[in-house]
Amino acid sequence: MSIRASSALALGFAVAWASPAVRAEIALSSNDAHTVTVNGQQIAAEPVVADTLSVIDLAKYPPQVTTTIDAPGSVVGPPYAVAVAPDESFAIVSSATKLDPADPKKIVPDDRVSVIDLAGSPKIVQQVTAGAGATSVGISPSGSLVLVANRTEGTISAFRLNNKKLEPLDKIDLGNPKAGPSGLAFISDRVALVSRDGDSMISVLRIDGNKVSIDPRPLTTGMRPYTLGVASGEKLAAVSNMGRGDGDIDTVSLIDLSSEPFRTVETISVGASPEGLRFSPNGKFLAIGCQEGTTKKNGSPFQTASGRLVIYAVEGKSLRKVTEAPIGHWSQGIAFSKNGETILVQNMVERTIGIFRFDGQKLTAGTPIAIGAGPAALGTAWR
Repeated sequence: MSIRASSALALGFAVAWASPAVRAEIALSSNDAHTVTVNGQQIAAEPVVADTLSVIDLAKYPPQVTTTIDAPGSVVGPPYAVAVAPDESFAIVSSATKLDPADPKKIVPDDRVSVIDLAGSPKIVQQVTAGAGATSVGISPSGSLVLVANRTEGTISAFRLNNKKLEPLDKIDLGNPKAGPSGLAFISDRVALVSRDGDSMISVLRIDGNKVSIDPRPLTTGMRPYTLGVASGEKLAAVSNMGRGDGDIDTVSLIDLSSEPFRTVETISVGASPEGLRFSPNGKFLAIGCQEGTTKKNGSPFQTASGRLVIYAVEGKSLRKVTEAPIGHWSQGIAFSKNGETILVQNMVERTIGIFRFDGQKLTAGTPIAIGAGPAALGTAWR
């Protein structure tokens, strides 16, 4: 493992953590270096280089990358395969794919989950296995349980979290090997949601101590529910419905969590392939990253020159469009700064992270951050 940062930056980062008077405000970008797109097709990158994890300082504008380390990650699955602890002292990062050790020209499912210590110079302190296609990661509000969606395998892995270490507990079978568990989010210590893009439903997970079970009543949103987000206050969730990916407009659904049984209360058309999705920290806005036709082959009638970042105001249990701005190709994760005034958007093809200022009414683009690998998943300590 190599650390690509100057000693001065590393020392400054360590001092910031050591001093209780200094509060960090970071986002973590998991960057896939082994996957590229050529004319709409995902293929293995050449030459072979390591996937990375970048620490982005969000405490000031413009945001800056302070440290980058080698850590396995993947663009496959929703772009939230990064979970950051509330105190930002550690993070958990999963990897859904990797290069085939026997044939580096092939991409195969991965199952690695890494624990990253952020208390000093960032480093991997533990690596465990979940299931094939390990993607979205969730840490329970109490910090005692971690769930990982295994998209290829059709299961959920449960781990006990103890002193920044993962201890395997159980693997929950969703009852359909093609369920495609994708997005995952805790509502409380006793309830979580998982989206199933393989059979187009949302499962409610019931948690009793170390036991995780599936509620018999699924939720219905749209075709291929994928990325999940929960607003602060845990009263509202949003899910992107990715559709068939053949050029038609796709949707986002809102789920009312204020009482049980949970239920879908609104579904709106937003654009094509709305993979990126994130509520602002105060829950008043929902940011959606539509890939549009940026992943289509040359000559496709649905190919577009850019994607779109679209901001909606959350008004009760409905959404109202506020503004939008162009973004790059094959966009992935979205993150807000803690005050909601800065928005990051990952551009996989350009290998950059777009930066926007948001004043509640309009978006103002800044200079993108060059990453060096494909930014594929993005996490912060706050929702």
